Amino acid sequence: MHGLEIEYWDDVDFIYLDIDDPATNQYKGELGFLFQPHLVFIDGNGQVVEQLIGFADEAGMRAILDGMVQNAN
Repeated sequence: MHGLEIEYWDDVDFIYLDIDDPATNQYKGELGFLFQPHLVFIDGNGQVVEQLIGFADEAGMRAILDGMVQNAN
């Protein structure tokens, strides 16, 4: 994930929620968080584009990010 964050730093904001921090409970509830890891891809309008639960490979995440960047331009 951090390698993709470095690669997409100028196009995508990566935000991490601490599962153990009660201050994130509202956001986890809104996003339907159930399991870890749970990746939620949200577009610039705040709409959920894709969610990945469990292991996610780099190629799959890259495809989602590339699509989001292309749609934003």
